[in-house]
Amino acid sequence: MNSVPASQKQTLATNYLDFTAQSTSGWAQQYLPDLMEKEAEVFGPRTISGFLNKVGAEESMTSDQVVWSEQGRLHLSYKASVTDNNGTIAGGTAADGGELTITSDIDGNTANAANHGIRVNDTIIVAGAAGVRKCIVREVHATDASIGVEVYGFADLSVFTNNDVVTVLVYGSEFAKATSYNNAAAVASDTRGANEPDFKTFSNKPIIMKDYYEVSGSDASRIGWVEVSTEMGQSGYLWYLKAESDTRARFTDYMEMAMLEAEVGVPGTDDVDNFLGLTGADTAVARTGTEGLFQAISVRGNVTSGVTGVNAATDLAEFDAILAEFDKQGAIEEYMMFVNRSTSLAMDDMLASMNSYGAGGTSYGVFDNDEDMALNLGFSGFRRGSYDFYKSDFRYLNDKATRGGINDAAGSEAIRGVMIPAGVSTVYDQQMGKNLKRPFLHVRFRASATDDRRMKTWTTGSVGAATSALDAMQLHFLTERCLVVQGANNFMLMK
Repeated sequence: MNSVPASQKQTLATNYLDFTAQSTSGWAQQYLPDLMEKEAEVFGPRTISGFLNKVGAEESMTSDQVVWSEQGRLHLSYKASVTDNNGTIAGGTAADGGELTITSDIDGNTANAANHGIRVNDTIIVAGAAGVRKCIVREVHATDASIGVEVYGFADLSVFTNNDVVTVLVYGSEFAKATSYNNAAAVASDTRGANEPDFKTFSNKPIIMKDYYEVSGSDASRIGWVEVSTEMGQSGYLWYLKAESDTRARFTDYMEMAMLEAEVGVPGTDDVDNFLGLTGADTAVARTGTEGLFQAISVRGNVTSGVTGVNAATDLAEFDAILAEFDKQGAIEEYMMFVNRSTSLAMDDMLASMNSYGAGGTSYGVFDNDEDMALNLGFSGFRRGSYDFYKSDFRYLNDKATRGGINDAAGSEAIRGVMIPAGVSTVYDQQMGKNLKRPFLHVRFRASATDDRRMKTWTTGSVGAATSALDAMQLHFLTERCLVVQGANNFMLMK
């Protein structure tokens, strides 16, 4: 008997014992063989779903896309180049201690005269490899992103060389007594221009997933030799129960795997849109695919290649580098880590080398400070710096038939784990028109008063309750869903 799930819709001959075959002709004898009726579960629990249930939530949606906004950074910090270390900005009206050209904000987004927030009389820190200087902004160019500065305690910015890349931080302002503001040209004015907060908006769209199983009316009542048990708890000698259960379990896993692995198509670059009949402009609704967790973190979050098990000291240094990156972002205090076996063992070795950290978890705040609750869910906790981490093996990354097998072939593109912040974020939901608190990671599924497409199943055919003249039972599965990854800058993908 072939116990490996097959992709064919019909019952296969390999699922049954053939009395006429030479290898099994002994079954036609008068002697009863010692038959082990129970199917051996040689792959253990084969399903991998449950990850999103642990770290996220589910919520219905009624639109073709979900749109949300996220807060920008509060403080003004930029990357700049030293255009002239002791000159006047082009078109300037006064001598300056130096000229800087703002190139991007601290996160790498392009800056220009219209969107950087530096104003005349702002006090700034200019830092580069050659040194650090405190300056006051004397002039802001109206048509490009250059600014003229005077340097506290120095005549100019000659500590830097022209074209040096520097970091600029606004830390305050200074005005003379009995003065108003100065405009961009350093001319007295009653206004100086107000800074508006950044508005970051993101969107994702659901995908429709379907699957199907069919068994003929005759085979639905055909008794087999092997007693099968299903992931749903059913058991018996009807082989179609096994096949139907495998189809259902596989589809349930697909619902989660798609939320992890899915990527957004690019019309005009790939041909997925042509295949699906969605040709047209590259809009949020018309595009194919959906943004899964791995793509969201790769594009908007953080990626590390550290903690590979080289040795405990190296792994610890690389782990501390991860903490330093979290410090630069939202500094969420609690993280859940879902990692493959090799990364889990590397962390165990790293912690074991530090006795005070390796002897059990120190904090279980996300589990109501209940150590038993954390351990019962498969987590082990530890604290490093001001962060609490809860580590769990991720079966999806280990199983050879899922990401484990892909990782074996993927080389440097293998995914070893993911760090997900615990807790909730506050975002403005444009569909609902108000601020809401939601988990950083949650699934949106399509639903209305008439149709719930979270996990929809229905049966057609003439087996059981007859719905058509077809002498078969057809079982259909459908879902329409997408993943919302809020605050991806707080996530870490381990490659």
